[in-house]
Amino acid sequence: MAILKVKEARKLGDKEMEKRLAELRLELTKEKAGIAIGASATSPGRIREIRKAIARILTVKGEKKAVKASVEKGEKGKSK
Repeated sequence: MAILKVKEARKLGDKEMEKRLAELRLELTKEKAGIAIGASATSPGRIREIRKAIARILTVKGEKKAVKASVEKGEKGKSK
């Protein structure tokens, strides 16, 4: 089961998205550190799911940035 779906990520605000991204990165670091010291992974698929959720958030952030840039570019073009 996905930690974060794309639809859910698109509904998040910018600050909320940054907070969620920081939490996921911290969780990923903890999981990797546990494996590095020799502990067994609590759930081997968990690392993969965390990485996918991070990628989803970054993708949605990029989409929002691209849309914002195109809107700003469109407004500048109309003013001429």
